[in-house]
Amino acid sequence: MQFTVGFDLDMTLIDPRPGMAAVLNEVGARTGHALDGEHFAANLGPPLDMVYRDMGVPEEEIPDLVTLFRALYPDVVIPATVALPGAALALRTVRELGGQTIVVTGKYRKNAALHLEAMGWEVDHLYGELWSTGKAESLKLHGAGVYVGDHVGDMRGAEAAGALGVGVVTGPCSRAELLEAGAAVVLEDLREFPEWLRSSSGVTA
Repeated sequence: MQFTVGFDLDMTLIDPRPGMAAVLNEVGARTGHALDGEHFAANLGPPLDMVYRDMGVPEEEIPDLVTLFRALYPDVVIPATVALPGAALALRTVRELGGQTIVVTGKYRKNAALHLEAMGWEVDHLYGELWSTGKAESLKLHGAGVYVGDHVGDMRGAEAAGALGVGVVTGPCSRAELLEAGAAVVLEDLREFPEWLRSSSGVTA
């Protein structure tokens, strides 16, 4: 029986922080809003409209700022992004064990696909613009037994989907925060994932 492992993207599989900061700062420069790209990049996870809202952008202006961010994104963020340690091996290990991979991210799907293409990674399914428990429906659709992420929102999404939450401390959330949010296990990074997956009873049965 095939099993499915879901992964978050930003700060789980990839590190896009320099480009993300640069794009948000550029949006601020073009629109006159006081946007803190460095703070944004250090706390990746929540969707862009929520970020703008928290930074004081008026509700009626948010759609235009989201559109501008997405337009600037490919030329700035994609080339500046690097894979996180163990990411490629983690994806490959799932395949080698007979499983399928699904990426469920809060990122705009089109830009998420550009990241996967740039890294040369093939996944079975990709879903974008989903956050926290909103990720559960896509995970359940493919019967994901495991969801790997760096944010407390990812662990809440895993729990809502009935999947095992695997946290990694490569993002903004601590081990304690991930465990409190429902993580079954917390790894330093994805280099530890293949051994964990192989030793997990029932996951690859």
